[in-house]
Amino acid sequence: MRAVMTVIGPDRVGIIAGVSALLAEKHVNILDLNQTIMGGIFTMVMLLDTATANCPFEELRAAFADFEHVSGLSVRIQREDTFAAMHRI
Repeated sequence: MRAVMTVIGPDRVGIIAGVSALLAEKHVNILDLNQTIMGGIFTMVMLLDTATANCPFEELRAAFADFEHVSGLSVRIQREDTFAAMHRI
């Protein structure tokens, strides 16, 4: 299954490293990403492959909810089909 993750918050050193480390720990592969800094605000969108994850999707989501709380970033992860359905015109 594929998922879309967004990460938004004040720019600082180590955001990508923190997100990537948690994904690696959960055995989730990054397929594609786009990131930028707009006026000091870090923004990143990632396409993920969760097929080899070592935990259920809801556990992955909970791990990033914890990361969100600790990091002060806004982190959202949703299944690709849900993301596509929400953004269909």
